[in-house]
Amino acid sequence: MKTPSIRVENLSKKFRYWDDRPNSIKTLLVNLMKGQFAIGQTREFECLSQVSFEVYPGEFIGVMGKNGAGKSTLMKLICGIYTPSSGKIEINGSIAPLIELGAGFHGELSGYENIFLNAAVLGFGRKVTLEAVPSILEFAELGEKIYMPVKNYSSGMLVRLGFAIATHLEAPILLVDEVLAVGDVGFQAKCINKIRELHEKGRTIILITHSPEAVLNHCQRCIVIADRKMVYDGEVATGVEIYREAALK
Repeated sequence: MKTPSIRVENLSKKFRYWDDRPNSIKTLLVNLMKGQFAIGQTREFECLSQVSFEVYPGEFIGVMGKNGAGKSTLMKLICGIYTPSSGKIEINGSIAPLIELGAGFHGELSGYENIFLNAAVLGFGRKVTLEAVPSILEFAELGEKIYMPVKNYSSGMLVRLGFAIATHLEAPILLVDEVLAVGDVGFQAKCINKIRELHEKGRTIILITHSPEAVLNHCQRCIVIADRKMVYDGEVATGVEIYREAALK
């Protein structure tokens, strides 16, 4: 039996936030002068609850859900950006995430320098990165702009560079968020073709998307997140219908 690339077991995530907290030192001092010593209280918000599933090597999975459903939080937990409040995540193999514009980039560094920074964050050494650089530059199509600080990049340019890095380093697991919607139509098609090519080579791919067409055309399995819980995991066409019904509520 194959070992899962990703195993998620009873995963939950809560965030704490301040309620009725003074928003400035001046307000706090005025309240103290009035004898009001309360500085607010913390509350908890659960954005993911008791999620369990397994992803096996070579699978192409679509994760769907309305905005705020919890799907992006799930991916950030898998990538290690967030830590679980409870539950377990087991990862077998390195992950190349493309889940947030500019994540892993340093604004003051050039796009070229950020290739090495981002690769290091993903766990790749300089030698491997140097070998991948020509392919990354060709795919990103940034020309001389690759030597500009990324703080001057548009969202589309960030997507081009981030996607090129994530897909041209040989991580066995690729996570792709809805950020692909930022690029132009031609580049989106290029990205989809690259994802399909990687899947044919055996890469494990998880695609977070609102697009039923993307899931129906490319994915083998669909996970639907609604109201912070996993409500479906299985056949693609059924998952898309469940997502559409949830989106209308």
